[in-house]
Amino acid sequence: MSHDLLSGKKGIIFGALDEKSIAWKIASKAHEEGARFTLSNTPVALRFGELDKLAEKCGSEIILADATSVADLTTVFEQSIKFLGGKIDFVLHSVAMSMNVRKHRDYDDLDYDYFQKTIDISALSFHKMLQVAKKLDAINNWGSVLALTYIAAQRTLVGYNDMADAKALLESITRSFGYIYGREKQVRINTISQSPTRTTAGSGIKGMDGLMDFTDRMSPLGNATADECADFSIVLFSDLSRKITMQNIYHDGGFSSMAMSMRAMAQYNKCLDEEKIL
Repeated sequence: MSHDLLSGKKGIIFGALDEKSIAWKIASKAHEEGARFTLSNTPVALRFGELDKLAEKCGSEIILADATSVADLTTVFEQSIKFLGGKIDFVLHSVAMSMNVRKHRDYDDLDYDYFQKTIDISALSFHKMLQVAKKLDAINNWGSVLALTYIAAQRTLVGYNDMADAKALLESITRSFGYIYGREKQVRINTISQSPTRTTAGSGIKGMDGLMDFTDRMSPLGNATADECADFSIVLFSDLSRKITMQNIYHDGGFSSMAMSMRAMAQYNKCLDEEKIL
């Protein structure tokens, strides 16, 4: 059911790939809620994803860009303003990649060239995005910028690797830039710390099935789905959240506040009992 929460709003969505991606879900929901927006991703993502299908569905224009390139980001904002007929009201940063994770490199055996690329793609791209937008005065007053993060920024999670460092930096950029952009233009900047989600990228994380089962057992409300993340993102894009900024908001069914749940303990005890039998 649409509530027209984004009626008349204009935006840019970075990082949609296919129907499994959270950015895709957010774009679809934004369209339902009355928004117009452009879509941006790399040429490789366009070739291997289904971005043209989403663009057709939402009446959007695709602007190919490397999110680590200031020149490319400048083009995205300039062309988006031209296509949409005015300044931007919301931006989604859903951009992350780690070759160390893909290559199954342990945290104490990182490839530092890969590490630098992880930071550049997954975190510095957010700063570049915000800096370009501010210099161009591309975002309307009371606009909303949102990035996706994960609890591994605060807590050690085996296998998440250098992405944890990137997410920690992403959240720091949110606070530092959020103060400046909020003070000068009333633009609010937040991150959503989402439950582990079975996206195309997330599926490549080692032990994803076990992680999702564990967090679901630990969370009193269960894991938050990609569709539910999209719903929450729309609220943060809308005027209903005009005074929320510089926040990292956990959208994880309560997992971030838990130490041990009955369901998780029952499974753990079951495993102990099975070991005793063996």
